[in-house]
Amino acid sequence: MDLFTIKKPKAPPVPIIISVPHAGTRFPSKIKKHYKKRMRNFVDDTDWYVHKLYDFAPKLGITLIKANLSRWVIDLNRDPESVPLYDDGRLITSCTPTTDFFGNNLYKSKKFEPDSKEKQRRLARYYWPYYTKIEALLEERKEQFGKVLLWDAHSIRHRVSTIQEEIFPDMILGNNDEKTAHPELIQTALKHLGSATFGVHHNTPFKGGHITRYFGKPENQVHGLQLEMNKIQYMDDNEINYNKERASEVKEVLKQTMLALIDTMNSI
Repeated sequence: MDLFTIKKPKAPPVPIIISVPHAGTRFPSKIKKHYKKRMRNFVDDTDWYVHKLYDFAPKLGITLIKANLSRWVIDLNRDPESVPLYDDGRLITSCTPTTDFFGNNLYKSKKFEPDSKEKQRRLARYYWPYYTKIEALLEERKEQFGKVLLWDAHSIRHRVSTIQEEIFPDMILGNNDEKTAHPELIQTALKHLGSATFGVHHNTPFKGGHITRYFGKPENQVHGLQLEMNKIQYMDDNEINYNKERASEVKEVLKQTMLALIDTMNSI
């Protein structure tokens, strides 16, 4: 099983890599039956169709990497030791989660939940290979351009009460309180994401997960930004099916944002 899929540039490369770590739905055959059938058939916490929103990226010279495994196998955007990224009382799933965002058990019974040895195996087999590949993609572009931006793409349900009672904003740009990217890149992203009808929040309620914080080192000319998007902006009202009409508006905003970020990368 391929752990990830890479879409290479179809135009001259630019110094941007897009990562989609939570759109995967697959389970390794070795552990698939450890999960409740109902859970693995729906895979509720998936960032559904996010990679489709960026299908324009290769034509702009952007490389896109998408993880194929479900985040319930290994959550690529969590600290490898499951150190919490927030301390405000929200439900925080681990790197090898045993519940979904609503606290529902994923596994058939406790005996199937990953023990310490299994957690380490999954880190070595599924987690670090994704990071190693991103590192290689970033280094390749940095060697070519002297700098590079990693854009980590996500989505979330309209409301998840275990994280916050209020509905989520349309879009949330995260950069760990402006630590992971150059200020001009942050301002460019905020300006263009909010150029249409979408409301954009900055670092609230998400500041960027482990991927953004791990790779985003602007002092080393590696910049990281995370975009969390409300699923209702590109799916139907039940957040089950892809809505082409809604998605087309989102895709155009994302495309214009990427074009602006390419220009900004050339100027900083």
